[in-house]
Amino acid sequence: MPKTKTKGGSALKEITRIELDEPKMYHVVLHNDDITTMEFVVMILATVFHKSEIEANALMLQVHKKGNAIVGTYSFDMANTLQIKASQLARKAGYPLNITIEPAK
Repeated sequence: MPKTKTKGGSALKEITRIELDEPKMYHVVLHNDDITTMEFVVMILATVFHKSEIEANALMLQVHKKGNAIVGTYSFDMANTLQIKASQLARKAGYPLNITIEPAK
């Protein structure tokens, strides 16, 4: 909202412009291990990362075959929240699922 200054009976308007940068984005990466089941990975992708069954299965296979997969790109706060949520579910189920966050390029 513009600020109004009064000087000698006349009103002057001062406009302040604020430029906002786009937030830096981060990839959430799932890594393969020999213990976490494929079914559990699909469940994490569907429930935590809101992937469709087809997307979740495709990402799970990429993790299994290539060793890792980017499962989403988010602001840091969202990426961190999703990483924590997925990691907590994995630990609670007894799986060592490794999930990392890295800057998007």
